Amino acid sequence: MTGASSAWVRQFHPAPEAATRLVCFPHAGGSAPFYHPVSQRLSPAVDVLAIQYPGRQDRRHEPCVETVEALAEQLVDELRPWLDKPVTLFGHSMGASVAFEVARRLEAAGTVPLGLFASGRRAPSRPRDERVHESDDDGLIAEMKRLSGTDAAVLGDEELLRMVLPAIRADYRAAELYRYAPGPRLNCPIYALVGEDDPKVTVDEATSWADHTNGPFDIKVFKGGHFYINANASAVMDAIEAHIEGAAPVS
Repeated sequence: MTGASSAWVRQFHPAPEAATRLVCFPHAGGSAPFYHPVSQRLSPAVDVLAIQYPGRQDRRHEPCVETVEALAEQLVDELRPWLDKPVTLFGHSMGASVAFEVARRLEAAGTVPLGLFASGRRAPSRPRDERVHESDDDGLIAEMKRLSGTDAAVLGDEELLRMVLPAIRADYRAAELYRYAPGPRLNCPIYALVGEDDPKVTVDEATSWADHTNGPFDIKVFKGGHFYINANASAVMDAIEAHIEGAAPVS
């Protein structure tokens, strides 16, 4: 059975003949269109699905999901129609935590992903005590500017900012309060991707993703900060393609 685009799952370039699927999970405050270039690049060889969380863009009138675990629970249900083909999971920042929790649930139900790409995120076993979500609006905006992951046009538009800040704050709360509940390691490979100057995760914290899989692990360090991915998009997509095609692991 094949799924169809829904409120949660977006297909920008449907690839019905592709042998595998890539499911992409956005960062805090992010949305599905962030992965439009990935879909454009990998299709039609890979069927790319981008997740749209509630509380933003066309889902802005829906309440935000309050925890990473709740997001994962809902997404597993949404992804079931797409599991007729092998899936690789890719998540950036908060999205990596969501992807990890989705992978845990998929494996518990008998579906082992082809792999998990954890980008710009500390391993689940390496939490930090962060409280950005408790900041006032000015503090939250300052954090967004520091990480350089938000469109300057959005930051300069006060009316637009008022619209998006509630979703961003909710995402920060979910990401910052997420705590790993010990359980079985994943059986799928994990590939950690990180910017060498990322203030949100050190290379050492990213390397600890190795503790969460019984399968292969590798890490790739890029020049850049938390959104290293913007300047290194081609190299990141090369790594995804190499994994999906069964070529050399990320190194």
